[in-house]
Amino acid sequence: MLRLASYNIRKAIGTDRRRRPERVIEVLNELDADIVALQEADRRFGPRNAAIPTHLLEEHSDLKPVVFGARDRSLGWHGNAILVRKEFEIGEHAMLHLPSLEPRGAVLAEVEAKGHQIRVVGMHLDLSGLWRRRQAHAILKHVSERHADMPTAMMGDLNEWTARSGCLRDFGAHHVFADTGRSYHSGNPIARLDRIMVTPNMRIKAAGVHRSANARTASDHLPIWAEVEL
Repeated sequence: MLRLASYNIRKAIGTDRRRRPERVIEVLNELDADIVALQEADRRFGPRNAAIPTHLLEEHSDLKPVVFGARDRSLGWHGNAILVRKEFEIGEHAMLHLPSLEPRGAVLAEVEAKGHQIRVVGMHLDLSGLWRRRQAHAILKHVSERHADMPTAMMGDLNEWTARSGCLRDFGAHHVFADTGRSYHSGNPIARLDRIMVTPNMRIKAAGVHRSANARTASDHLPIWAEVEL
């Protein structure tokens, strides 16, 4: 059993408009996930420093980042990052370039976790429905060119407000969505912008939205989670 999570941390700026990365780490510790996809994990301007300093992760959590090397002080690529338990082995990993009008990307990592191989893709898709679908097709193409039978989980902020159409239809042709629930806005969740989906060779055993007091103030998105069996 693996516990997966996805969390748009809004550059560690909470609903109180204060940047508090230690509060985000508290939420991550509450989640107790084995693998986490983060969105908006880097600051927006300048050298794009990580919103959560890596030394805080090292000192105060059981997680480590997959190092993509895009920027020295970044957690990932275009704000997307993948965190895994410190004892997990990280195999092949890559930054995925996506078609876009504004800077967008996705990240991919193959991880050995609890004796199993799993591929994880983290993403934050466009506000435009047309570009979201193009980005979904690009991600699916990237994944299809790798080991086809490796269990794969895709997670992130899809920015899709519709229930079944748009990019959800594209991803849903090959993946099963976890019924996590509404995660945006954290103060009054009305939309399922954040999603976790897996290939059919994984079983979703449970899923939900993490609604702690810390989570309600740490970001404008609540984190989502899913427990899966390989």
